[in-house]
Amino acid sequence: MVLLRLSPMALSRSRFALSPLAETLGSMIVLGKPCPDPSVAHWHGRHHAAFRRTLDADPFANGLVRLFGSTKWLPEFVAIPPSGGMRTALADELEEVARVPDEEVRAGLEKSVAHSWQRHDLSWLDEHEHEHGHGQGWGARTANLLRSVWQAHISPDWPHRRALLERDVTYRAGLLAAYGWPRALERMSRRSAWVGADAIQFGNRPGPDRIVGDEGMLFVPVSVASGTWLCATSSGQYAQVYPARGFATTSRHPGSNRALDRLLGTGRATILRALEHPATTSELATHLDQSLGTIGGHLAVLRDADLVVGTRVGRRVVYRRTETGDLLAEGHPGTTTDSR
Repeated sequence: MVLLRLSPMALSRSRFALSPLAETLGSMIVLGKPCPDPSVAHWHGRHHAAFRRTLDADPFANGLVRLFGSTKWLPEFVAIPPSGGMRTALADELEEVARVPDEEVRAGLEKSVAHSWQRHDLSWLDEHEHEHGHGQGWGARTANLLRSVWQAHISPDWPHRRALLERDVTYRAGLLAAYGWPRALERMSRRSAWVGADAIQFGNRPGPDRIVGDEGMLFVPVSVASGTWLCATSSGQYAQVYPARGFATTSRHPGSNRALDRLLGTGRATILRALEHPATTSELATHLDQSLGTIGGHLAVLRDADLVVGTRVGRRVVYRRTETGDLLAEGHPGTTTDSR
């Protein structure tokens, strides 16, 4: 198994980050498959046909998506650690992808083919090269594909997705502050775990240990369950991309929550159910598509009734259910489905 070893300096500087590129890559992989996770079935149904038409019209795009969806090794030229922390911009990430020379793109794709569980060749790459000549700028073509996927299938939902990702980071940052990194990383991935005091196990394939540089490790949530992958640079910067917990949208089941709705009112009952996973006021407002004032008013009532409590984490106040709130909400099983 591969171990990522962290020095005390690397450990102290490890942090969370967002990556629109990773979000796009994961979404593209999900869209390329006919049978999605039930939690994203509605989104997949709205976008799959248009995405398929894009792939059918572009052998290069079709080849990339087929390979990315069936390999245990995403190539380094797209698996890039985000450089802007929580404010990473897609344009900056795509600019980095576009600069990758053709020979590095081919080498990365060949490695992905070698680690794929399906049979692949790169004939679609060679055909394009023979048709148009050498020096095709495959990095730029990949960046253009990712940009088009973002614009057509992700950007309209990005505020909602971003709020969900920030909610996961808020939750894990609270665990980090209270218990340390091992607890914060708990259940982040089925194939990764904290080992001892200074190492993270990643995957179950054999391989040499890797040394994380002094800038530390990045942990990057995405809102689609498209797997977990490792991003790396030659300088020792590493990032682990993982599915955010509890990202699935809520779904109402007729008759299952009417008593709780009558007791608390629909608005407050919905918030209590949503706090199965702790969240800030702004995260709840985005998730439930309500104003900050409305959320704040409902939270005040729930807090006065000892059903929720707020805890300051840095500059944010994170709300969670109390034991009484848990008993009340769990007595009427709900609406939030976990991605895992």
